[in-house]
Amino acid sequence: MNWTSFDTWIVVVGIVTAIACAVPGCFLVLRKMSMMGDAISHAVLPGIAVGFLLTGSRSSLPMFLAAALTGVLTAVFTQWVSKFGRVDRGAAMGIVFTTLFAIGLILIVRAADNVDLDPGCVLYGAMELAPLDTVSFLSFQIPRAVLSIGSIMLINIVIIAALFKEFRISSFDPGLADTLGFSSNKLHYLLMTMVAVTTVAAFEAVGSIIVIAMLIVPPATALLLTRRLVPMILISCGVGTIAAALGHYGAITIPGWFGFDSTSTSGMMATATGLLFVLAWFFGPTDGLLSQLLRRRQDLEEPEALRSVSAPD
Repeated sequence: MNWTSFDTWIVVVGIVTAIACAVPGCFLVLRKMSMMGDAISHAVLPGIAVGFLLTGSRSSLPMFLAAALTGVLTAVFTQWVSKFGRVDRGAAMGIVFTTLFAIGLILIVRAADNVDLDPGCVLYGAMELAPLDTVSFLSFQIPRAVLSIGSIMLINIVIIAALFKEFRISSFDPGLADTLGFSSNKLHYLLMTMVAVTTVAAFEAVGSIIVIAMLIVPPATALLLTRRLVPMILISCGVGTIAAALGHYGAITIPGWFGFDSTSTSGMMATATGLLFVLAWFFGPTDGLLSQLLRRRQDLEEPEALRSVSAPD
């Protein structure tokens, strides 16, 4: 295997995507809204398709704005269906995102009859081709995906840093946030906007699969390793970074073991996040499976030891 700068740029695209997704993803996990990230990442399809059909360009600002707006509307529609339809929030998410996703696929298939818009790229992305689409930045040729997703990454970090206290309080106690003057409802829709914009920015390069994986799996992995919010965010970013590197390396090496050339890099990155989650699930210091088994065994042994000490001679 010959590692080239081409491979390095692919990993960099994966890393900036992972960090951009992990920062808002931590708050989705804490709010028990993991499915909302899945819903938004699928439901932006109609916006992407409509923007493309109107402008005929895959990199147009109208397409980006239409898709981001659709993502925000997904959160709004979910609230409406849950509130006025009197159904569970999870069911409301399923109703909204499956409907919008189906509409988006129909529109994309319609667009694909005339242009090179492949429905498969919607799911898997084209990360392997991202280094070919470059722009000039400070006299360097940098993949456009790095700049676009990297910009969203920085915006997400700045927003969370500026409103960290507000997001933390509203995530754990929305009622207290409202009492203190922090509108939990506005913070909710700001978070949904961040998720929608991040999803749209990453869509072309990495597709919907890795966006879903990076939004949820690294934060869930971090939650198994720590119960403090700042370390959770940092660990989730680290898990996403490691998964991006391991995923691409696995995509170009593991298929060779079975006689194939390569496989989808985004798919392998998503797989790597799952493997890291399994490791944290088994070996986590507090909530890991082995730690729980050891504590349970210790709890069973302590009463026996007490009985042996207190037993009469």
